[in-house]
Amino acid sequence: MANQVGQELLNVPFPEMVTKLALGIADAQTRLDKNSTTVAKFMADTKIPLPSIKDPTKTIEFPLLAMGFFPGYYQFQESIIEVKMAITMATTSETKVGVSAQGGWGPFSASVNASYSRKYSYNVEGSSLLRVKMAPVPPPSILQEYMEALMDKMSEDLKKEKEEGGGGTPTGGGST
Repeated sequence: MANQVGQELLNVPFPEMVTKLALGIADAQTRLDKNSTTVAKFMADTKIPLPSIKDPTKTIEFPLLAMGFFPGYYQFQESIIEVKMAITMATTSETKVGVSAQGGWGPFSASVNASYSRKYSYNVEGSSLLRVKMAPVPPPSILQEYMEALMDKMSEDLKKEKEEGGGGTPTGGGST
């Protein structure tokens, strides 16, 4: 019975669980990064037409990135595998002795009954928990610098437009 308990503990594929968790996180991180890159491209390509400051009848197109919309980037910070296992082995012994007697006038008889039983029980319980903690992180530094430079350029162009009284498009797009 003790060998079975030890074998049950050895049957928990812990190295395999850790490997699968690590590969799963690496795959998930790659997918998160690809998604953020797709969102960044979408924000660069998507332009919002807004009325010109000097001439509200004309519009200026602003990419979402130039307006300060940043794609979300996330990173796995912590991963926990928790395996709980309860293995119970119990042995019980039971001995019963019974005596019955019959009395009265006449012959006397008595029987003795001894019974012995031994019971084994084996119980295994298990549970597992996988917990992952993610947190937002800033975009890659080169993308951050690009977005800030683009916002600065758009701000300068807006200031020029305001000063000159024109209604052109700072991003080089046409007015409608």
